[in-house]
Amino acid sequence: RDGIVAANFLPFGAKIKIPEVFGKKVFVVKDRMHSRHADKVDIWFESKTLAKQFGRQKLQVQVIDEAI
Repeated sequence: RDGIVAANFLPFGAKIKIPEVFGKKVFVVKDRMHSRHADKVDIWFESKTLAKQFGRQKLQVQVIDEAI
């Protein structure tokens, strides 16, 4: 669902922002990816089309709450 990301380098429940693209929107880590993607964040999109339009980007992530 909207606001969910997958990231291996943060604990489940951690909250992040990606201000360059999403402004003040807060995302929550709720999933993991294959271990070869240890330094990446995968953002949930409503459709495959939207995900492909967004594509692969290098963006700065701000960790605002590193849940335990």
